[in-house]
Amino acid sequence: MSTFKAPKGTYDLLPPDSATYLAVREAIAAPLRGSGYGYIETPGFESVELFARGVGESTDIVTKEMYAFETKGGDRLALRPEGTASVLRAALEANLHKAGNLPVKLWYSGSYYRYERPQKGRYRHFSQVGAEAIGAEDPALDAELIILADQAYRSLGLRNFRILLNSLGDKECRPVYREALQTFLRGLDLDEDTLRRAEINPLRVLDDKRESVQKQLGDAPLLRDYLCDACKAYHEEVRELVTAAGVVFEDDPKLVRGLDYYTRTTFEFVHDGLGSQSAVGGGGRYDGLSEMIGGPALPSVGWALGVDRTVLALEAEGVELELPATTSVFAVPLGDEARRVLFAKVTEMRKNGVAADFAYGGKGLKAAMKAANRSGARYALILGGRDIEQGVVQLKDLESGEQTAVGMNEIVAELESRLG
Repeated sequence: MSTFKAPKGTYDLLPPDSATYLAVREAIAAPLRGSGYGYIETPGFESVELFARGVGESTDIVTKEMYAFETKGGDRLALRPEGTASVLRAALEANLHKAGNLPVKLWYSGSYYRYERPQKGRYRHFSQVGAEAIGAEDPALDAELIILADQAYRSLGLRNFRILLNSLGDKECRPVYREALQTFLRGLDLDEDTLRRAEINPLRVLDDKRESVQKQLGDAPLLRDYLCDACKAYHEEVRELVTAAGVVFEDDPKLVRGLDYYTRTTFEFVHDGLGSQSAVGGGGRYDGLSEMIGGPALPSVGWALGVDRTVLALEAEGVELELPATTSVFAVPLGDEARRVLFAKVTEMRKNGVAADFAYGGKGLKAAMKAANRSGARYALILGGRDIEQGVVQLKDLESGEQTAVGMNEIVAELESRLG
């Protein structure tokens, strides 16, 4: 046993399960790559102030969950708790918005960190794939991202997820709602911290998961009743475009995402088979975030989908992904000369796109064939001294047990033909 273990609330991705995570990431990214989104990668840590300004100083993420530290040089940094602020910072720093082609469409994949109470589906280290469309205010962009996420989930075989949709208004209509909500919240039996949060950002109280708070919010004013005409029209167009694409959603007037930067369109993807941690992803429009972090006005929209929770959703539905075999051919040499000859042949097979492995460590025939079966390979290549004299190699089908001799110079073509 090792002296060390993974930190509390984290996990290691190990074969064969790691192949499922890779497949999920690829499935989520595929529709984005086909829709004009380019890949971006940002550092795992940023200035604390970036998240304090962008995510919101009153959010649980900033006040309770962020891993913040001070460097030897005195810089205040934080492990990134989410992706949007980092991606927007990078786009601004590189002046991507000045290249003359807006929106700037970016996708990313990476690890994020929040100090939370660990439970199934909620970890202190987690993986997301995200997408951001920066620099355009267009309902079609909001609809596009919702549709692409739906496409990604369905390509994986998921069916029992729901899309929740709402509008949070803008700087014109939200202040009126904010005042009405604050007046309502002041009349409730809430603890001091929650009342203080209500004064800073009352919408955050609507997102409070505690039952003692939620049961008092039944008669809370709804933002949809306070939307200005422009926000109503914008939201209706998003709804119409998503509906026309055949994507089913539910209007949820109480939906509030957990980050302060959202405006207008907000949405969440939930899976009822995951218990309390039912959200598998979400996002929305964040038209004012660029100004919050020192940039120009750049209306934008994006989402992030949780890889960990998507895997759990697949398990909940009993969906098994068809994963490519890590090894198609396993080579078994018998003797030193066979080892040199067969290793060269394995290298040739790999160059021709055949997934091949080798019996390392000088195993005997029995041990090597056990390793071949454990590898998941369809075929074994067995080479002994007599085979070398005859210029052949033994090709064994590990499913049927059938074994045939194939010419040494013909084996690569034979395997390519059999494996398709």
